[in-house]
Amino acid sequence: MSSQKPSQPTPTGESPLALKRRARRIDRVLAETYPDARAELDFSTPLELLVATVLSAQTTDVRVNATTPTLFARWPDAAALAGADPGEMEEVLRPLGFFRAKTRATIGLAQALLERFDGEVPARLEDLVTLPGVGRKTANVVLGNAFGVPGITVDTHFGRLSRRLGLTTEEDPVKVEHAVGALYDAKDWTMLSHHLVWHGRRVCHARRPACGVCPVARWCPSSGTGEQDPVAAAKLLRPGPRG
Repeated sequence: MSSQKPSQPTPTGESPLALKRRARRIDRVLAETYPDARAELDFSTPLELLVATVLSAQTTDVRVNATTPTLFARWPDAAALAGADPGEMEEVLRPLGFFRAKTRATIGLAQALLERFDGEVPARLEDLVTLPGVGRKTANVVLGNAFGVPGITVDTHFGRLSRRLGLTTEEDPVKVEHAVGALYDAKDWTMLSHHLVWHGRRVCHARRPACGVCPVARWCPSSGTGEQDPVAAAKLLRPGPRG
């Protein structure tokens, strides 16, 4: 009698090996489709990326990128941010919406960095998630893009595409992170995150995906749900935040 445990069922009923091969094929094609994929928040230091990511909640990357140069020119490090005049910072952050709450969050984050990490952004997930307003998603953005530490960033686009592509049926972001991460080598996690987010913003939209021009439609179990006509589908394409 075999002592091997039976394989866990996959989201699409394919074998675990077939799922892994399909998942990796999808990422290879998306890598070819989006060779410039990267974080769409502008930054030059880990602190700038951390703050920009926190500020990006409930607004667009475009607005954050238009606002942070003024923010960091005025308050260039954690000590300066922690000691900022709230009223002055509110005026800088006003274009982002929720500017009072975002001012409190930015100052509180900077104060925590000073108190716990001497003003430096830590390069470990377990440290980052202890900071106010920083969860696994934000931590993985910072780790992957500022420190080169592989991580999967499960935002709304990543979660939606992971389920549409049949990579997982999980809804909880942490479970999505672990389920999808198991299909890829850790070294590929950060770029995988960029590929799926870029594809979600440009082609695989929430309400009406442009399936007729999708480069990975042949490997997608949901490819029949969107616009099939190539001409009509092409009109649905979006340039993304930098377009």
